Amino acid sequence: MTYSRAGTQLIIIDHTDVPAALRGRKVGERLVRQAVEDARREGVFIIPLCPFAKAQIERHPEWQDVLRK
Repeated sequence: MTYSRAGTQLIIIDHTDVPAALRGRKVGERLVRQAVEDARREGVFIIPLCPFAKAQIERHPEWQDVLRK
């Protein structure tokens, strides 16, 4: 996963990539989940520009508290 920080309160997820050998094992979902947990712990918000990260967060309403409104 690549991301950038936009100030002290915002993380922008740019890209999520999983090696072909690991696809289908929910590794990408775990990466996004960890980003959500990290954002909560650090008190920051996420803008998911990555289509995969955006879709994962949309599928998990319980993760949406970290989205920038």
